[in-house]
Order: sequence, then C-alpha cells, then structure tokens
Amino acid sequence: MSAETPAAHPGQFTYRRQQFRAWRGARPFWAGLFVLLGGFPIMYFPYAHLQIGHLTLAMATTAGAGSLIIGVLLVVLGVSLWFQKHVRTFAGVAAILLALVSLPVSNFGGFVMGFLLALIGGAMAVSWAPGVPPQPQPGQDVPPAGGEAPGEAPYGFDKGTAADGVGENDLSGTSPANGANGRHSAG
Repeated sequence: MSAETPAAHPGQFTYRRQQFRAWRGARPFWAGLFVLLGGFPIMYFPYAHLQIGHLTLAMATTAGAGSLIIGVLLVVLGVSLWFQKHVRTFAGVAAILLALVSLPVSNFGGFVMGFLLALIGGAMAVSWAPGVPPQPQPGQDVPPAGGEAPGEAPYGFDKGTAADGVGENDLSGTSPANGANGRHSAG
C-alpha cells in the first residue's frame, strides 16, 4: 500500500452500523430499551414454574393478569419510545407509574429487576432531549434542507427569532409570529 492507494469503500456492515448509530442517536433509544427489558421479568415471573430438584415452585398469584397487563404495557411503551420520540414524556411518566404499580401487583416488580429497569428507563425518557444539529462554519456553502429557498419558511409560517422567544421547533401553531392567537377554528 502506498500513499496514492485510494481508501477502501466501507462495506455493507459498516454502512448499516453507521445508519443504525444515526437512527439511535436521534431518539431515546436506551430509555426505550430499559423500559422494554423491564416489562419482561414483570410478565414472566407470575407465570414461571421453577424446578428445584423434584420440587416445583409456582410463582402464580391472583394478580397474574395484572402482571401480564403491566408487562405488555411496558413493552409497548419501550417500542413507542423508539419509533415515536415525541411521546417521550408521556411514555416516561407512564413507565415510572407502571413500575411503581408493579411492586405490589407483580412479585415485587419482577423481583425488583423489572421494577428497576422500568424506573430507570422511564427517568431516562423524561430527561432525554433531542440534540442540536451543529451549526455550519462561516464560509461554508450549505444548501438548505428540504429543498426550500434560503430564508423561506415552509407552508408560509414564520420561523420566528430568538428575540421573540419562538424558535424553529415551535409546532404548536399558536405563536404570535405566525399570526395565530392560540384559538383553534372549526372551519
């Protein structure tokens, strides 16, 4: 190999790994994973039959259906954190509440394993905030994203400035910058 040898094109595995890394970085991935994993012990232990020699130990309780519901809801909340990142606050608070309810209902929250995983994942979901994209350096020509003209706001909305307190991420449609007064019209 010499200095003039071109760099090898990254393979398919490297491309997919970088693609997954970018997807994972744009959402509360670890919070969703913790909440999802917290649901499995909560669902499993009330229906488990442990074998100790010739002795069968059944953990089934009268609250087995409640444990199953709590576990399934935690798994659904974990998956929704991955694919619908805008519900992160609701999903995080719901995961924390379900983890707390699992303590008396589901064998101490799946023998505390599921409880802790769901509690930590819910706290991570509530505290997660999307990252700010890096600002281009002066002197670089960066084309605008989405194909719109520079300085033109999509759909006729004004993006707002930092001075009036309304940022680009205001999706409520009720800011004074776009002429709305906070009331919704029916037609």
